[in-house]
Amino acid sequence: MTASPIKFGTSGWRAIIADDFTISNVRLAAAAIAYHLLEKTSRPRVIIGYDTRFMSEKFADTVAEVLGTHGIETHVCHRPDPTPAIAHAVLHERLDGGVNITASHNPAEYSGIKFSGSDGAPALPEVTKDIEGKVGKLLSGEMSLLGPMFAAPQRRPADPRPAFLDDLRGKVDLKAIGAARMKIAYDPLYGTARGYLDDLLRESGADVTVIHDYRDVMFSGVGPEPSERNLAELSQVVREKGCALGVSTDGDADRFGFVDADGTWIQPNYILALLADYLIDVRKFPGGIGRSVATTHLIDAVAKHHGVPCYQTPVGFKYVGELIKQDKIALGGEESAGLSIRGHLPEKDGLIACLLMAEAVARRGESIQQQLQSLFKKVGAFYPTRINLKLEPNVQKRLAEKLKRDWDKFDSQKVAKIDRTDGLKMILEKGSWVLMRPSGTEPVVRVYCEAASPGELDRLSAAAKRFIMEQR
Repeated sequence: MTASPIKFGTSGWRAIIADDFTISNVRLAAAAIAYHLLEKTSRPRVIIGYDTRFMSEKFADTVAEVLGTHGIETHVCHRPDPTPAIAHAVLHERLDGGVNITASHNPAEYSGIKFSGSDGAPALPEVTKDIEGKVGKLLSGEMSLLGPMFAAPQRRPADPRPAFLDDLRGKVDLKAIGAARMKIAYDPLYGTARGYLDDLLRESGADVTVIHDYRDVMFSGVGPEPSERNLAELSQVVREKGCALGVSTDGDADRFGFVDADGTWIQPNYILALLADYLIDVRKFPGGIGRSVATTHLIDAVAKHHGVPCYQTPVGFKYVGELIKQDKIALGGEESAGLSIRGHLPEKDGLIACLLMAEAVARRGESIQQQLQSLFKKVGAFYPTRINLKLEPNVQKRLAEKLKRDWDKFDSQKVAKIDRTDGLKMILEKGSWVLMRPSGTEPVVRVYCEAASPGELDRLSAAAKRFIMEQR
Protein backbone atom coordinates (compact mmCIF):
# COMPACT_ATOMS: atom_id res chain seq x y z
CA MET A 1 0.00 0.00 0.00
CA THR A 2 1.34 3.43 -0.98
CA ALA A 3 2.21 5.75 1.91
CA SER A 4 -0.21 8.60 2.46
CA PRO A 5 0.99 12.17 1.71
CA ILE A 6 -1.77 13.38 4.03
CA LYS A 7 -1.03 13.36 7.75
CA PHE A 8 -3.50 14.53 10.39
CA GLY A 9 -2.03 16.27 13.42
CA THR A 10 -3.72 17.41 16.63
CA SER A 11 -6.07 19.68 14.64
CA GLY A 12 -6.45 18.10 11.22
CA TRP A 13 -4.31 18.07 8.08
CA ARG A 14 -2.37 21.23 7.21
CA ALA A 15 0.07 21.91 4.39
CA ILE A 16 1.40 24.72 2.21
CA ILE A 17 -0.89 25.72 -0.65
CA ALA A 18 0.41 24.50 -4.05
CA ASP A 19 3.04 22.37 -2.31
CA ASP A 20 1.24 19.47 -0.60
CA PHE A 21 -2.12 21.23 -0.29
CA THR A 22 -3.28 20.86 -3.90
CA ILE A 23 -6.56 20.13 -5.65
CA SER A 24 -5.31 16.58 -6.29
CA ASN A 25 -4.51 15.92 -2.64
CA VAL A 26 -7.75 17.53 -1.48
CA ARG A 27 -9.58 15.10 -3.78
CA LEU A 28 -7.69 12.23 -2.16
CA ALA A 29 -8.58 13.42 1.34
CA ALA A 30 -12.23 13.93 0.34
CA ALA A 31 -12.50 10.45 -1.18
CA ALA A 32 -10.92 8.89 1.92
CA ILE A 33 -13.41 10.76 4.12
CA ALA A 34 -16.22 9.55 1.85
CA TYR A 35 -15.22 5.90 2.27
CA HIS A 36 -14.89 6.41 6.02
CA LEU A 37 -18.38 7.89 6.26
CA LEU A 38 -19.94 5.20 4.07
CA GLU A 39 -18.64 2.55 6.45
CA LYS A 40 -20.66 4.26 9.20
CA THR A 41 -23.94 4.91 7.36
CA SER A 42 -25.36 4.25 3.89
CA ARG A 43 -26.59 7.80 3.19
CA PRO A 44 -24.29 10.30 4.91
CA ARG A 45 -25.08 14.00 5.17
CA VAL A 46 -22.15 16.37 5.62
CA ILE A 47 -21.64 20.12 6.04
CA ILE A 48 -18.67 21.69 4.24
CA GLY A 49 -17.25 24.98 5.48
CA TYR A 50 -14.22 27.11 4.66
CA ASP A 51 -12.19 30.02 6.00
CA THR A 52 -10.95 33.31 4.49
CA ARG A 53 -7.73 31.94 2.98
CA PHE A 54 -6.66 31.86 -0.65
CA MET A 55 -8.74 29.41 -2.73
CA SER A 56 -10.73 28.17 0.27
CA GLU A 57 -14.01 28.22 -1.70
CA LYS A 58 -12.43 26.21 -4.53
CA PHE A 59 -11.10 23.60 -2.12
CA ALA A 60 -14.54 23.37 -0.46
CA ASP A 61 -16.18 22.91 -3.88
CA THR A 62 -13.66 20.16 -4.65
CA VAL A 63 -14.60 18.30 -1.47
CA ALA A 64 -18.31 18.66 -2.30
CA GLU A 65 -17.80 17.35 -5.83
CA VAL A 66 -15.91 14.25 -4.69
CA LEU A 67 -18.31 13.46 -1.83
CA GLY A 68 -21.23 13.94 -4.21
CA THR A 69 -19.98 11.26 -6.60
CA HIS A 70 -20.08 8.85 -3.67
CA GLY A 71 -23.74 9.65 -3.05
CA ILE A 72 -23.10 11.84 -0.01
CA GLU A 73 -25.46 14.76 0.54
CA THR A 74 -23.41 17.92 1.02
CA HIS A 75 -24.47 21.16 2.73
CA VAL A 76 -22.02 23.80 1.49
CA CYS A 77 -21.57 27.13 3.31
CA HIS A 78 -22.02 30.27 1.22
CA ARG A 79 -19.51 32.39 3.18
CA PRO A 80 -16.48 31.77 5.39
CA ASP A 81 -17.79 30.47 8.72
CA PRO A 82 -16.14 29.71 12.08
CA THR A 83 -15.11 26.17 12.97
CA PRO A 84 -17.40 26.17 16.06
CA ALA A 85 -20.34 27.20 13.84
CA ILE A 86 -19.62 24.20 11.59
CA ALA A 87 -19.44 21.92 14.64
CA HIS A 88 -22.73 23.34 15.91
CA ALA A 89 -24.39 22.73 12.54
CA VAL A 90 -23.34 19.07 12.64
CA LEU A 91 -25.15 18.68 15.96
CA HIS A 92 -28.10 20.99 15.24
CA GLU A 93 -28.88 19.42 11.84
CA ARG A 94 -28.01 15.90 13.04
CA LEU A 95 -25.49 15.47 10.24
CA ASP A 96 -23.00 12.64 9.89
CA GLY A 97 -19.95 14.86 9.76
CA GLY A 98 -18.32 18.15 8.95
CA VAL A 99 -15.43 19.04 6.67
CA ASN A 100 -13.86 22.46 7.13
CA ILE A 101 -11.25 23.95 4.82
CA THR A 102 -9.03 25.84 7.24
CA ALA A 103 -5.48 26.09 8.53
CA SER A 104 -6.76 27.86 11.65
CA HIS A 105 -4.04 30.15 13.08
CA ASN A 106 -1.26 29.07 10.68
CA PRO A 107 0.42 31.58 8.33
CA ALA A 108 -1.25 32.64 5.08
CA GLU A 109 0.60 30.17 2.85
CA TYR A 110 -1.10 27.24 4.60
CA SER A 111 -4.47 25.63 4.14
CA GLY A 112 -5.93 22.54 5.72
CA ILE A 113 -8.83 20.22 6.41
CA LYS A 114 -10.55 19.65 9.74
CA PHE A 115 -12.90 16.68 9.94
CA SER A 116 -15.47 15.95 12.61
CA GLY A 117 -17.90 13.08 12.95
CA SER A 118 -21.56 13.13 13.94
CA ASP A 119 -20.66 14.29 17.45
CA GLY A 120 -19.24 17.59 16.15
CA ALA A 121 -15.92 16.89 17.88
CA PRO A 122 -12.45 16.87 16.28
CA ALA A 123 -11.71 13.43 14.88
CA LEU A 124 -9.88 11.11 17.27
CA PRO A 125 -6.63 9.38 16.21
CA GLU A 126 -8.35 6.12 15.27
CA VAL A 127 -10.50 8.05 12.78
CA THR A 128 -7.69 10.07 11.23
CA LYS A 129 -5.49 6.97 10.95
CA ASP A 130 -8.32 5.23 9.10
CA ILE A 131 -8.62 8.19 6.71
CA GLU A 132 -4.85 8.26 6.15
CA GLY A 133 -4.91 4.52 5.42
CA LYS A 134 -7.66 4.99 2.87
CA VAL A 135 -5.59 7.68 1.12
CA GLY A 136 -2.86 5.07 0.73
CA LYS A 137 -5.36 2.63 -0.80
CA LEU A 138 -6.57 5.33 -3.20
CA LEU A 139 -3.01 5.98 -4.33
CA SER A 140 -2.33 2.26 -4.85
CA GLY A 141 -5.53 1.81 -6.86
CA GLU A 142 -7.26 -0.40 -4.28
CA MET A 143 -10.01 2.21 -4.05
CA SER A 144 -11.53 4.48 -6.70
CA LEU A 145 -11.22 8.25 -6.27
CA LEU A 146 -14.69 9.02 -7.63
CA GLY A 147 -17.88 7.18 -6.85
CA PRO A 148 -20.44 5.96 -9.40
CA MET A 149 -22.86 8.90 -9.09
CA PHE A 150 -21.49 11.35 -11.66
CA ALA A 151 -24.86 13.00 -12.42
CA ALA A 152 -25.83 16.09 -10.35
CA PRO A 153 -25.00 15.06 -6.79
CA GLN A 154 -27.20 16.27 -3.94
CA ARG A 155 -25.75 19.62 -2.93
CA ARG A 156 -27.56 22.10 -0.72
CA PRO A 157 -26.68 25.57 0.56
CA ALA A 158 -25.83 25.88 4.25
CA ASP A 159 -25.94 28.84 6.61
CA PRO A 160 -24.87 27.83 10.13
CA ARG A 161 -24.90 31.43 11.41
CA PRO A 162 -28.53 31.94 12.62
CA ALA A 163 -28.76 28.75 14.68
CA PHE A 164 -25.27 29.17 16.13
CA LEU A 165 -25.91 32.77 17.19
CA ASP A 166 -29.18 31.68 18.81
CA ASP A 167 -27.29 29.02 20.72
CA LEU A 168 -24.72 31.54 21.98
CA ARG A 169 -27.50 33.93 23.05
CA GLY A 170 -28.84 31.20 25.31
CA LYS A 171 -25.46 30.53 26.95
CA VAL A 172 -24.12 34.03 27.59
CA ASP A 173 -25.63 36.88 29.64
CA LEU A 174 -25.73 39.55 26.93
CA LYS A 175 -27.92 41.75 29.16
CA ALA A 176 -25.17 41.92 31.78
CA ILE A 177 -22.65 42.98 29.14
CA GLY A 178 -25.01 45.69 27.92
CA ALA A 179 -25.93 46.89 31.42
CA ALA A 180 -22.24 47.50 32.19
CA ARG A 181 -22.11 49.97 29.27
CA MET A 182 -18.68 48.66 28.38
CA LYS A 183 -16.50 49.72 25.52
CA ILE A 184 -15.05 46.64 23.82
CA ALA A 185 -12.54 46.44 20.97
CA TYR A 186 -12.56 43.38 18.70
CA ASP A 187 -10.01 42.06 16.21
CA PRO A 188 -11.14 39.05 14.13
CA LEU A 189 -7.72 39.04 12.42
CA TYR A 190 -9.36 39.00 8.96
CA GLY A 191 -10.97 35.69 9.90
CA THR A 192 -14.32 33.96 9.93
CA ALA A 193 -15.86 35.40 13.12
CA ARG A 194 -16.53 38.80 11.52
CA GLY A 195 -20.28 39.22 11.38
CA TYR A 196 -20.64 36.78 14.26
CA LEU A 197 -18.94 38.00 17.44
CA ASP A 198 -19.13 41.71 16.61
CA ASP A 199 -22.85 41.41 15.87
CA LEU A 200 -23.55 39.71 19.21
CA LEU A 201 -21.52 42.26 21.16
CA ARG A 202 -23.36 45.14 19.49
CA GLU A 203 -26.66 43.36 20.10
CA SER A 204 -25.82 43.29 23.82
CA GLY A 205 -25.64 47.08 23.85
CA ALA A 206 -21.86 47.33 24.25
CA ASP A 207 -19.95 50.09 22.47
CA VAL A 208 -17.89 48.04 20.01
CA THR A 209 -14.90 49.07 17.90
CA VAL A 210 -13.83 46.52 15.29
CA ILE A 211 -10.57 46.36 13.33
CA HIS A 212 -9.42 44.01 10.55
CA ASP A 213 -12.99 42.93 9.79
CA TYR A 214 -12.56 42.34 6.07
CA ARG A 215 -11.11 39.54 4.00
CA ASP A 216 -7.38 39.64 3.33
CA VAL A 217 -5.98 36.29 2.21
CA MET A 218 -2.50 37.42 3.27
CA PHE A 219 -3.72 38.55 6.72
CA SER A 220 -1.89 41.84 6.09
CA GLY A 221 1.40 40.00 6.57
CA VAL A 222 0.48 39.08 10.15
CA GLY A 223 -0.47 35.51 11.05
CA PRO A 224 -4.12 35.03 12.13
CA GLU A 225 -3.08 33.97 15.63
CA PRO A 226 -4.19 36.10 18.62
CA SER A 227 -0.70 36.27 20.09
CA GLU A 228 0.77 39.21 21.98
CA ARG A 229 2.71 40.35 18.92
CA ASN A 230 -0.25 40.08 16.55
CA LEU A 231 -2.59 41.97 18.89
CA ALA A 232 -0.38 45.06 19.22
CA GLU A 233 -2.83 47.14 17.19
CA LEU A 234 -5.78 45.90 19.26
CA SER A 235 -3.86 46.89 22.39
CA GLN A 236 -3.39 50.39 21.00
CA VAL A 237 -7.10 50.71 20.17
CA VAL A 238 -8.08 49.56 23.67
CA ARG A 239 -5.90 52.25 25.24
CA GLU A 240 -6.94 55.02 22.86
CA LYS A 241 -10.67 54.28 23.12
CA GLY A 242 -10.69 53.62 26.88
CA CYS A 243 -12.09 50.11 26.43
CA ALA A 244 -12.77 47.72 29.30
CA LEU A 245 -11.14 44.96 27.29
CA GLY A 246 -10.08 43.88 23.82
CA VAL A 247 -11.10 40.50 22.40
CA SER A 248 -9.84 38.54 19.42
CA THR A 249 -10.36 35.30 17.55
CA ASP A 250 -8.00 33.45 15.22
CA GLY A 251 -8.51 32.65 11.52
CA ASP A 252 -11.25 30.05 12.02
CA ALA A 253 -12.43 31.44 15.40
CA ASP A 254 -11.73 28.37 17.48
CA ARG A 255 -9.07 30.23 19.51
CA PHE A 256 -9.30 33.38 21.59
CA GLY A 257 -7.11 36.32 22.57
CA PHE A 258 -7.53 39.07 25.19
CA VAL A 259 -6.11 42.49 25.92
CA ASP A 260 -6.90 44.12 29.28
CA ALA A 261 -8.04 47.71 29.82
CA ASP A 262 -4.45 49.00 30.04
CA GLY A 263 -3.47 47.26 26.80
CA THR A 264 -1.75 44.29 28.44
CA TRP A 265 -2.06 40.99 26.56
CA ILE A 266 -3.32 38.20 28.84
CA GLN A 267 -1.95 34.75 28.21
CA PRO A 268 -4.54 32.01 27.52
CA ASN A 269 -3.57 29.93 30.57
CA TYR A 270 -4.91 32.67 32.83
CA ILE A 271 -8.11 33.09 30.83
CA LEU A 272 -8.89 29.39 31.25
CA ALA A 273 -8.43 29.55 35.02
CA LEU A 274 -10.42 32.79 35.39
CA LEU A 275 -13.36 31.50 33.35
CA ALA A 276 -13.36 28.15 35.17
CA ASP A 277 -13.52 30.02 38.48
CA TYR A 278 -16.24 32.34 37.16
CA LEU A 279 -18.44 29.56 35.79
CA ILE A 280 -18.25 27.52 39.01
CA ASP A 281 -18.38 30.43 41.48
CA VAL A 282 -20.83 32.84 39.80
CA ARG A 283 -22.72 30.81 37.22
CA LYS A 284 -22.84 27.72 39.50
CA PHE A 285 -21.86 25.29 36.76
CA PRO A 286 -21.60 21.67 37.97
CA GLY A 287 -18.72 19.37 37.13
CA GLY A 288 -14.95 19.48 37.26
CA ILE A 289 -12.38 21.19 35.06
CA GLY A 290 -10.43 19.64 32.18
CA ARG A 291 -7.01 20.67 30.92
CA SER A 292 -4.27 19.29 28.69
CA VAL A 293 -0.99 18.11 30.18
CA ALA A 294 0.68 21.31 28.89
CA THR A 295 -1.77 23.68 30.59
CA THR A 296 -1.28 25.63 33.83
CA HIS A 297 -1.75 23.95 37.20
CA LEU A 298 -3.56 27.11 38.30
CA ILE A 299 -6.56 25.20 36.98
CA ASP A 300 -5.84 22.38 39.44
CA ALA A 301 -5.74 24.95 42.25
CA VAL A 302 -9.09 26.41 41.13
CA ALA A 303 -10.60 22.92 41.05
CA LYS A 304 -9.26 22.15 44.54
CA HIS A 305 -10.57 25.48 45.87
CA HIS A 306 -14.07 24.63 44.65
CA GLY A 307 -13.87 20.97 45.67
CA VAL A 308 -14.27 19.60 42.14
CA PRO A 309 -12.12 17.14 40.16
CA CYS A 310 -9.47 18.22 37.65
CA TYR A 311 -9.00 15.98 34.61
CA GLN A 312 -5.77 15.88 32.60
CA THR A 313 -5.64 14.92 28.91
CA PRO A 314 -2.97 14.59 26.21
CA VAL A 315 -2.43 17.64 23.99
CA GLY A 316 -5.21 18.07 21.42
CA PHE A 317 -8.68 19.44 22.07
CA LYS A 318 -10.27 16.23 20.82
CA TYR A 319 -9.40 14.71 24.21
CA VAL A 320 -10.90 17.62 26.14
CA GLY A 321 -13.93 17.31 23.86
CA GLU A 322 -14.49 13.77 25.15
CA LEU A 323 -14.88 15.19 28.68
CA ILE A 324 -17.37 17.78 27.38
CA LYS A 325 -19.38 15.02 25.68
CA GLN A 326 -19.47 13.06 28.94
CA ASP A 327 -20.73 16.11 30.92
CA LYS A 328 -17.82 15.69 33.34
CA ILE A 329 -16.58 19.27 33.31
CA ALA A 330 -17.78 22.86 33.66
CA LEU A 331 -14.95 24.03 31.40
CA GLY A 332 -12.17 22.37 29.47
CA GLY A 333 -9.25 24.02 27.77
CA GLU A 334 -5.72 24.09 26.45
CA GLU A 335 -2.90 26.59 26.90
CA SER A 336 -2.97 27.18 23.14
CA ALA A 337 -6.14 29.28 23.59
CA GLY A 338 -8.88 26.73 23.10
CA LEU A 339 -11.85 26.11 25.39
CA SER A 340 -15.42 24.95 25.58
CA ILE A 341 -17.95 24.67 28.39
CA ARG A 342 -20.50 22.23 29.77
CA GLY A 343 -23.54 21.87 27.52
CA HIS A 344 -21.78 23.50 24.57
CA LEU A 345 -19.65 21.99 21.80
CA PRO A 346 -17.01 19.24 22.09
CA GLU A 347 -14.93 21.59 19.92
CA LYS A 348 -13.01 24.67 21.00
CA ASP A 349 -14.90 27.93 20.52
CA GLY A 350 -13.20 31.31 20.54
CA LEU A 351 -16.49 33.18 20.32
CA ILE A 352 -17.98 31.82 23.53
CA ALA A 353 -14.65 32.45 25.28
CA CYS A 354 -14.74 36.13 24.30
CA LEU A 355 -18.39 36.52 25.27
CA LEU A 356 -17.93 34.83 28.65
CA MET A 357 -14.94 36.97 29.57
CA ALA A 358 -16.88 40.12 28.63
CA GLU A 359 -19.69 38.82 30.86
CA ALA A 360 -17.24 38.11 33.71
CA VAL A 361 -15.75 41.62 33.51
CA ALA A 362 -19.27 43.09 33.49
CA ARG A 363 -20.66 41.03 36.38
CA ARG A 364 -17.60 41.09 38.61
CA GLY A 365 -16.86 44.75 37.96
CA GLU A 366 -13.13 44.06 37.73
CA SER A 367 -10.61 44.13 34.90
CA ILE A 368 -9.04 40.84 33.80
CA GLN A 369 -5.83 41.55 35.72
CA GLN A 370 -7.76 42.55 38.84
CA GLN A 371 -9.65 39.26 38.65
CA LEU A 372 -6.36 37.40 38.23
CA GLN A 373 -4.83 39.03 41.31
CA SER A 374 -7.97 38.14 43.28
CA LEU A 375 -7.63 34.54 42.10
CA PHE A 376 -3.95 34.44 43.08
CA LYS A 377 -4.91 35.59 46.59
CA LYS A 378 -7.41 32.72 46.83
CA VAL A 379 -5.36 29.85 45.42
CA GLY A 380 -1.75 31.00 45.00
CA ALA A 381 0.29 32.45 42.13
CA PHE A 382 1.32 30.51 39.03
CA TYR A 383 3.61 31.70 36.22
CA PRO A 384 3.60 29.54 33.07
CA THR A 385 5.46 29.92 29.78
CA ARG A 386 6.02 28.07 26.52
CA ILE A 387 9.18 27.96 24.39
CA ASN A 388 9.66 26.45 20.92
CA LEU A 389 13.24 25.38 20.19
CA LYS A 390 14.50 24.38 16.74
CA LEU A 391 16.92 21.48 16.90
CA GLU A 392 19.74 20.19 14.73
CA PRO A 393 19.35 16.49 13.80
CA ASN A 394 22.08 15.35 16.22
CA VAL A 395 20.49 17.27 19.12
CA GLN A 396 17.07 15.93 18.16
CA LYS A 397 18.31 12.34 18.29
CA ARG A 398 20.10 12.87 21.60
CA LEU A 399 17.05 14.49 23.16
CA ALA A 400 14.83 11.59 22.09
CA GLU A 401 17.04 9.27 24.14
CA LYS A 402 17.05 11.65 27.12
CA LEU A 403 13.27 11.82 27.18
CA LYS A 404 13.06 8.05 27.61
CA ARG A 405 14.95 8.17 30.90
CA ASP A 406 13.48 8.65 34.37
CA TRP A 407 15.25 11.59 35.97
CA ASP A 408 15.71 11.92 39.76
CA LYS A 409 16.77 15.57 39.66
CA PHE A 410 16.21 18.57 37.43
CA ASP A 411 17.81 21.99 37.98
CA SER A 412 19.16 20.74 41.34
CA GLN A 413 15.61 20.02 42.50
CA LYS A 414 14.23 16.58 43.27
CA VAL A 415 11.78 15.25 40.69
CA ALA A 416 8.66 14.34 42.64
CA LYS A 417 6.78 12.79 39.72
CA ILE A 418 7.33 11.75 36.10
CA ASP A 419 4.31 12.13 33.79
CA ARG A 420 4.39 10.64 30.28
CA THR A 421 0.84 11.50 29.24
CA ASP A 422 2.28 13.37 26.25
CA GLY A 423 6.05 13.88 26.16
CA LEU A 424 8.17 14.01 29.33
CA LYS A 425 6.76 16.07 32.20
CA MET A 426 8.80 16.42 35.38
CA ILE A 427 6.95 17.75 38.42
CA LEU A 428 9.48 19.07 40.93
CA GLU A 429 9.38 18.88 44.72
CA LYS A 430 8.35 22.55 45.14
CA GLY A 431 5.47 22.24 42.65
CA SER A 432 7.19 23.73 39.61
CA TRP A 433 7.17 21.62 36.47
CA VAL A 434 8.64 21.31 32.99
CA LEU A 435 7.21 19.45 29.99
CA MET A 436 9.14 18.65 26.80
CA ARG A 437 7.25 17.49 23.70
CA PRO A 438 9.14 16.95 20.43
CA SER A 439 7.10 17.79 17.34
CA GLY A 440 6.15 14.84 15.19
CA THR A 441 6.31 16.86 11.96
CA GLU A 442 9.21 19.34 12.32
CA PRO A 443 12.62 19.58 14.06
CA VAL A 444 11.18 21.45 17.04
CA VAL A 445 10.75 20.67 20.72
CA ARG A 446 8.00 22.44 22.63
CA VAL A 447 8.95 23.28 26.20
CA TYR A 448 6.37 24.23 28.82
CA CYS A 449 7.42 25.47 32.25
CA GLU A 450 5.55 26.73 35.30
CA ALA A 451 6.75 28.13 38.63
CA ALA A 452 5.48 30.11 41.61
CA SER A 453 7.39 33.30 40.76
CA PRO A 454 8.74 35.04 37.64
CA GLY A 455 12.33 34.63 38.86
CA GLU A 456 11.90 30.92 39.47
CA LEU A 457 10.26 30.58 36.04
CA ASP A 458 13.29 32.22 34.38
CA ARG A 459 15.62 29.79 36.13
CA LEU A 460 13.48 26.80 35.19
CA SER A 461 13.27 27.88 31.54
CA ALA A 462 17.04 28.34 31.36
CA ALA A 463 17.55 24.92 32.94
CA ALA A 464 15.21 23.34 30.38
CA LYS A 465 17.20 24.87 27.50
CA ARG A 466 20.46 23.59 29.00
CA PHE A 467 18.95 20.13 29.48
CA ILE A 468 17.98 19.99 25.81
CA MET A 469 21.27 21.29 24.41
CA GLU A 470 23.76 19.53 26.72
CA GLN A 471 25.55 16.55 25.16
CA ARG A 472 25.37 14.30 28.21
